[in-house]
Amino acid sequence: MSFRVARLAAVLLTLAGAAVPARAQSDPPPVAREMRAVWIATVDNMDWPSRAGLSASEQQAELIAILDRLVQLRMNVAVLQVRPAADALYRSDLEPWSEVLTGEMGRDPGYDPLAFAITEAHKRGLELHAWINPYRARYSLTRPASSNHVSRTHPELVRKYGPYLWMDPGDPRVRDLTTRVVLDIVRRYDVDALHMDDYFYPYKETVRGRELPFPDDATFQRYRRGGGTMTREDWRRENVNLLVRQLNDAIHNVKPWVRFGISPFGIWRPGFPPSVRGLDQYSEIYADARKWLRQGWADYFTPQLYWSTDKPQQRYDELLKWWVDENVMHRHMWPGNYTGKMLLPAFQWRTNEILEQIRLTRAQAGATGNVHFSMKVFFENPDALDERLVAGPYAQASLVPATTWLSAGTPAAPTIAVRTEGGRAMLEILPTARPPVPIGLGGTSTVSTTPWLWVVQTRSDAGWTTEVVPAAVRSRPLAARGSSTPREVRVTTIDRLGVASPAATLRAPF
Repeated sequence: MSFRVARLAAVLLTLAGAAVPARAQSDPPPVAREMRAVWIATVDNMDWPSRAGLSASEQQAELIAILDRLVQLRMNVAVLQVRPAADALYRSDLEPWSEVLTGEMGRDPGYDPLAFAITEAHKRGLELHAWINPYRARYSLTRPASSNHVSRTHPELVRKYGPYLWMDPGDPRVRDLTTRVVLDIVRRYDVDALHMDDYFYPYKETVRGRELPFPDDATFQRYRRGGGTMTREDWRRENVNLLVRQLNDAIHNVKPWVRFGISPFGIWRPGFPPSVRGLDQYSEIYADARKWLRQGWADYFTPQLYWSTDKPQQRYDELLKWWVDENVMHRHMWPGNYTGKMLLPAFQWRTNEILEQIRLTRAQAGATGNVHFSMKVFFENPDALDERLVAGPYAQASLVPATTWLSAGTPAAPTIAVRTEGGRAMLEILPTARPPVPIGLGGTSTVSTTPWLWVVQTRSDAGWTTEVVPAAVRSRPLAARGSSTPREVRVTTIDRLGVASPAATLRAPF
């Protein structure tokens, strides 16, 4: 990263409110730890690109505007949908280019959207989580699929169900294809996490009030002929279990610092907790999300708590507490919030509803952040949503909570110095090298402990000021123009997993 671009990223973070003055005290205040993320949906051009067929430069400009808005809102993670329906918003030899880019499946958009998104997000100190759908094969059947789409290369793996095409979860080849796709992303792209949504077996389709059965007779009978003894319902759940466990293991074997996240439907089963009623994901989409949670088969869970806080049979606080109580492996619990309901006339949510959901999340021990669906609402900004978030719960910058169970150790404190440039005191920050550590299948790496962010804290007569700065920034003014030189500066390294180093400290005179 160039010095000019790195400085721009630091300015963006500072303008976004990362600098927070505190009362005078001997030690600086701790930096908040809270996941603040937004889903950026690409299916059907929901959030980005705004329409198919935009030029590469127009698509890039829209994506930059999204990332800049996230910085302004003091978010710290972008969750970008890169595989909506067995297609790709990145250069792939396994699946075709998504039609949401050019309007034609398989057509090269002239650049690599995922590579571009990662570069621009990291430049701004934002994590980039690549979001996939594991089984959906076609969202719309109004346009032809390209010759290299799974519906044409392996039609035996695909089932028509309602208005969509789905890959059959009961065929082991589907599980292997999804795993190959995921590992292709993880190996070739510097993603921070791989994120999977709630579409497992499809939600039920009906015709004239009659429920349509999912057409998996052939694969189930093959399983039974092979000696299988499970009921069809248990077999379906086990098919999904196998995929979840396989993805978790495979991702961490390739890059142990890349996290795996799942956003299941917000109700595991009606009656859990006792007051809850609603769709039963265990028996309707065959997702045993409680099993995955209790086994620790992902690094973070984002149950979709998409109801208002006053819904008597889907109370936000009761559902969240149930998910936290089931989290016996102590993985990250970051509930999903349907903030976009503010744009839906049937709901007419106001900003107070979103603020209350954030407040309830913070009040629940074991829940450490929120993921908002979706990006569009933050551009339309109903009921001054953006301004009230920034003035309220997101008034200060935050760090993503540390994923300690994947950590290769504590990163080294940086090396810092103060020099004068043009009559102005400049803080120099350099990473401290550390030896490689074992990872994965017998390899070594220092990536997980490589600096990702700096936390720069300075003490003046007014107290401590804290800034979060991308680690590509190696030189920055010690104090804002017109301000006196601080008495003390402390800089902490934050690595790719959110683990903090000891602080490096300098005291005046520098």
